[in-house]
Formats: sequence, structure tokens, C-alpha cells
Amino acid sequence: MSLRDQARKWPLLKQLTGSDLLGRGAAAQSRKYLEITPHTKSADKVVKSICPYCAVGCGQDVFVKDGKVTQIEGDDDSPVSRGRLCPKGSASKQLVTNPDRVTTVLHRKPYATEWEELDLETAMEMVVDRVLASRDEFFEWEDADGTRVRRTAGIASLGGATLDNEENYLMKKLYTSLGAVEVENQARI
Repeated sequence: MSLRDQARKWPLLKQLTGSDLLGRGAAAQSRKYLEITPHTKSADKVVKSICPYCAVGCGQDVFVKDGKVTQIEGDDDSPVSRGRLCPKGSASKQLVTNPDRVTTVLHRKPYATEWEELDLETAMEMVVDRVLASRDEFFEWEDADGTRVRRTAGIASLGGATLDNEENYLMKKLYTSLGAVEVENQARI
């Protein structure tokens, strides 16, 4: 290939000598770009979802092939984000595809140096036992003046910014029913 033919392939020369003077079309496309197939074209299905990172609730299109997530992009139909995602939302594919993702319940007994795997039912029973024990130990029916308060200082909640309004509502209901008065959200702090 002659030097002249090679020079014609340079993006700047393609842009200046072709019909794409702004460099937003054919002038910006390389041969490699034309040969690759996007993950979005090879997907079996597209599942609508919501980004889990913050309370904004940006819409996501999750592309799935053979039961595995291949790509996550902004949902153009979302009135919240209109197809846009922040850097964390754009990288959320790693939440489900990262090989280092923890998928089991790990527990370390007091004074132990190693973690042990537990089945989910056992772990949930341990949480329930501890919540009820704390509630019973610190529960107050009445304050010092004899006013009925029905509260506990043994349980508190600090929610995260990834919770949406509905989840926060349910958590507030749960903790209030247990008697907790210290219920806060990290997004407000």
C-alpha cells in the first residue's frame, strides 16, 4: 500500500476530504469499529431495571444472553434519567458479573479468626434472635414520669442512599413496630 493510500485513511484527512466535515459519522469510524458487534445486538432479551446505587432511580436496560448479563445501559424510556447513567450506574454490571462477588452468607463467631459459610435460613434465624433479645433487654413501657412510651434504645437503623422511598417507608414501619426511635438515613447526613 502506497503512502498516499495510507494517508487517505487518517481520520483527519477522511474528515476534511469527505462529506463528514464535523467528524461525527463515517470519518470517525475505523475498520475495527465496523467489524465489531455490540453486546446489545447479540442479547436474547432486554430487561428493564432501576439502578441500585442512589435514590434517584435511574432507568436501566439490562441486556441478557444465555441467562447472563452482557451489558447495562441507560433506559431511553425512563422519565427520570432519559437514557443517562452516572459512572457508578454505568459500571453496575459488575454487581452481578464480578467473580469476587460474595454470594453466600458469611459469619465469624466472637473471637474467631476465620469466617464460616451459613445457609440463609440459619443466618436469618440468628438475626431474628439477636433483634428480639436486644428489644426485650432494652424495651421501656413507660418513662420515669409514668408516661407510656413503648420504645427501645437497643435497636437503631441507619439506611443507605441506595434505598428508594418505598423501601425507606417499609423500614420505618418495621423499626417503629419494634419500638426503635433512632431511625435515620445516610442520604440526609
